[in-house]
Amino acid sequence: MNCCGSSSATEPVKVDWKLKPHPVIKRGTPFLLCVLDGWGENREDDYNAIFKASIPTIKGLKNGAPGRWRTIKAHGMAVGLPSDQDMGNSEVGHNAMGAGKVIEQGAGLVDTALRSGKLYKDKGFAYIKQAWFNAPGTQHFIGLISDGGVHSRYDQLSALMKGCFEHGCKKIRVHGLTDGRDCAEGSSIKFFTEMEKDLEALRKKGCDARVASGGGRMYVTMDRYEAAVHYVRHYQVRSSIAACRIADWKIVERGWHAHVLGEAPHQFQSAVEAITTIKKNDPETNDQYMPPFVVVDKSGAPVGPIVDGDAVVIFNFRADRVAQLSKAFEYEDFKKFDRKRYPKVKFAGMMQYDGDLKLPKNYLVSPPLIERTSGVYLVKNGIRTFACSETQKFGHVTFFWNGNRSGKLDEQLETYREIVSDTCPFNEKPKMKADQISKAAKEAILSGKYDFIRVNLANGDMVGHTGDFGSVLIACEAVDKGVKVMLDAIKQVGGIYMVTADHGNADDMAQRNKEGEAIKDEEGNAIPLTSHTLAPVPCAIGGPGLPANIKFRTDLPNAGLANITATFMNLLGFEAPADYEPTLLKWT
Repeated sequence: MNCCGSSSATEPVKVDWKLKPHPVIKRGTPFLLCVLDGWGENREDDYNAIFKASIPTIKGLKNGAPGRWRTIKAHGMAVGLPSDQDMGNSEVGHNAMGAGKVIEQGAGLVDTALRSGKLYKDKGFAYIKQAWFNAPGTQHFIGLISDGGVHSRYDQLSALMKGCFEHGCKKIRVHGLTDGRDCAEGSSIKFFTEMEKDLEALRKKGCDARVASGGGRMYVTMDRYEAAVHYVRHYQVRSSIAACRIADWKIVERGWHAHVLGEAPHQFQSAVEAITTIKKNDPETNDQYMPPFVVVDKSGAPVGPIVDGDAVVIFNFRADRVAQLSKAFEYEDFKKFDRKRYPKVKFAGMMQYDGDLKLPKNYLVSPPLIERTSGVYLVKNGIRTFACSETQKFGHVTFFWNGNRSGKLDEQLETYREIVSDTCPFNEKPKMKADQISKAAKEAILSGKYDFIRVNLANGDMVGHTGDFGSVLIACEAVDKGVKVMLDAIKQVGGIYMVTADHGNADDMAQRNKEGEAIKDEEGNAIPLTSHTLAPVPCAIGGPGLPANIKFRTDLPNAGLANITATFMNLLGFEAPADYEPTLLKWT
C-alpha cells in the first residue's frame, strides 16, 4: 500500500506537499548521500582507527575545498535523546536525517512516561497489572542491564520496578542480559551489583524481588536479524528462504530456556556470583557472550521460571534485538524453535517494536510519531530514489529513514536494495559488503534512473563493536575505497554528493580514564572500547554539479543530524519545508 498520504491526529489535515525550487541549485542533478556508519571525528591518536587507517579519499574531503567540510552533532539532545551524555545510534540518527526535525526518541519517551506517571495510567500497565493479584502473580522483566542508552537504561528498569511495587506488585523477577557493547566490557558486575541492592531494598519493603536468570546479549535472547527478515518481506528484494538463513534463533532459544523454563548449563544462587564465577573459570568470557545462567535456591530449584498467570515485560525500548523474543511470547503458533512449554502470560513490551505487525499487542509507552518525513515530500515531488545497504543497516536507510514506516513510500519512484550481510563475526570479514554496496550505487548513479542515491556503509560501526583494532583499520579502508567508487561515478555524471555519518564508533577504540588516557591491561595493551562515542560526525559536500558559490554556513555551530535533511533537499534542487531544522548551506 502506498502510505504517502497517511495521516495521524498530529498531522495537519491539509499538507502542502509541493516544494519550492531552490534559487541556486537546479533540480535534475544526480545526488548521492553516503552515510558512514560509526564514523566520528575524534582526537587523532593511536586508538583512533579512522585516523590511523589509510583513507585518502575521505581525508581528501576534509582537506579539500574550503567551506565544504564541517562536523555536526550526532548524539544526545541533537538527536532527541534525554541528555548530551547519551550516545547516538543508527536508529535515532537515521530518524533525524530522514525527518528533518529532532524527534523525542525511545529513551526520552520512556523517561517522560515514567517521570509524569503517565505510564502507570495507560492501558499497557493496566494489562500487566491484572496478573499480580492472582497466584502466582509474578512480574517478570527481561532486558539489557546497562546504562548504554542504546537499547535500554538500568535507571528506567529501577524506576519501573519501584513503580510496580507502589502500585501493588508483590513479586518481581528480573532476567538480565549483560552488555559490554554499548558500555565498557566488564561493567556487568557494576550494574548487577547495583541491581541486587535495589532488589534487596524492595525485599525489605515486602516485595519478593530477585534476579532469576541471565546471559550475554550477543549469545542469549537478543538476536537482531529477524528485523531484516521483516524488511525483506515488505520490500520483496529476495527470497524468503534466503531471508530465513539470516536469523539466529538459537540465541533466542537459549534465552527462552533460561528465562521461561529455568534451564541453563550454569546455576548459581545469585547473578553476581554467576558472572564472577563464569569469568573466573573461563577468562576468555566477556560480557557480550556470557553463557546463559539461572539463579536457583538452596534446593537447586530455579527461583523464577515464567509460568501460567505471570506478567512479562521486555524493558528494552529499542526494537531490533527483542522483536524475535516478542514473537515467541506473542504467537501461539510459533515454530522457530520448540518452546517445550508456552505459558499463558500477560506479555508487553516497553514499546511496540513493530507497528505493522502490531508486535507486541500490548506495550507500556507509545512509539514516536514521525510524520511528513523528507521521503514523503520527495515522492510527492517526483524524486526517484535508490536506497541501498547491507542487512545490518538496510532498515536504517529505509524503515528508520522513513519515520519508522515499513514498506516503500512509492512503488514506482523508489528502489530499495539489500545486500545480504555475512553472519560470521564482523572482525573476521571486516570489509563486509562495502564493495558490493558501492558498486550497486555506482550502477544506480550511472543508470540515469535515479535523482537520489542513498547508501549506508556499515563497517565502521559493526566492526568497531568487536574491539578488534586491526580489523577496524581494514574496515575503514574498505569504506574509503567504496566511497571513491561512488564519488568517481558522481563525477562522471556531473552530480553532487554529501558524505556524512550517523554516530561515532571507530574513531575511538580504547577505554579512557578521566584524563582521557587509554586504560591498559596488565600486559600494557589498551582495553578495547566497543561502544559508540559522543564524537561529532563529519559532513562533506561537493561534486561537479554543485555551484561554486555554495558553502557551509558558519552560524550554526550546534547543528545536528536533523539539519542534514534541509541540506540534502536543497542539493536536490528544493527549498525545505519551513518547519524543518535549517539548512547547513549558504549561497551568494
